[in-house]
Amino acid sequence: MLRRWRQILAFPVLFLVAAALLAQGAEAGKAKSPHKGGAKKAVVWPAADLKWAPVAGAPPGVMGVTLWGDPTKGAYGAIQKFPPGFSAPLHTHSSDLKLVLISGTLIHGPEGKPDVTLSAGSYLFEPPTYRHTTACDKASECVFFIEGNGKFDIKMTEAPAK
Repeated sequence: MLRRWRQILAFPVLFLVAAALLAQGAEAGKAKSPHKGGAKKAVVWPAADLKWAPVAGAPPGVMGVTLWGDPTKGAYGAIQKFPPGFSAPLHTHSSDLKLVLISGTLIHGPEGKPDVTLSAGSYLFEPPTYRHTTACDKASECVFFIEGNGKFDIKMTEAPAK
């Protein structure tokens, strides 16, 4: 029963956290232009207004919306999505990545360990050079919030010899 309550509460909590991060992150992305009198403005981006584009440096099919920063140059926050059935073989990234799954079922494969199935509300932290596979279940696309402390990249690696 406790598990069921956690599942029921996970979505509203995730929604509130994502909304707060979106509001803060989008404002942080605008920090490059000075604020008049130090006043900050609220930022509201309805889902219908998000402009999805291919993610630079990612495999084909990965789409994203940058909320703040610039993933081609440094730290950033974004919403990204994988198409149903997406799969990336063993790889690493050069920066820390923090991810919160919004919808879909993400399949995370740490090297040498069993795959971990992540549902909406799940959190994932990947340090630099952490070897793993990534996939999205075939039933639906995977949408997630992602924050990186440096430029986004993906470096394909060879599996160790058996």
